Amino acid sequence: MTGKKSKMTHVDAGGTVRMVDVAGKDTSRRTATAEGRIRMQRSTLDAIRQNTVEKGDVLAVAKISGVTAGKRAAEWIPLCHPLQIDVIDVSLTLDEDLPGVKVQARAGVTGRTGAEMEALVAASAALLTVYDMCKALDRGMEIDSVRLVEKSGGRSGTWRRRDS
Repeated sequence: MTGKKSKMTHVDAGGTVRMVDVAGKDTSRRTATAEGRIRMQRSTLDAIRQNTVEKGDVLAVAKISGVTAGKRAAEWIPLCHPLQIDVIDVSLTLDEDLPGVKVQARAGVTGRTGAEMEALVAASAALLTVYDMCKALDRGMEIDSVRLVEKSGGRSGTWRRRDS
């Protein structure tokens, strides 16, 4: 550092990594939505649509995986606060144009810190589950565009991605 105060919230004055203390923040309703997609061969998408993937119902398992992972985001991200989640909703949509599957995950919490990481982890886990369940059919699948779409609540208020 060059004498300026660090703006990094997860580093203390001595440069040591730390978890942010949120005890002084107000409790409020906070939500976040994330999205992502997985591209695949058209035949793989057809197998998902027809529910003929050997491992089972890809979309149902991916949805459950996303919800479960979102509730455990603090176990994935070392400095993420464990939250008492109010809701996590994961939806998966077949997309002929990719071809592939689009995922949207929404997380909500009434707390002192936001739910962005929970939504991002939920979307990521759902996409990884689609890959895992279909890899025997298509090892060349590509996961991309995992990103925050919007968040609300807290001191910074509402933010929305402009290109969504």
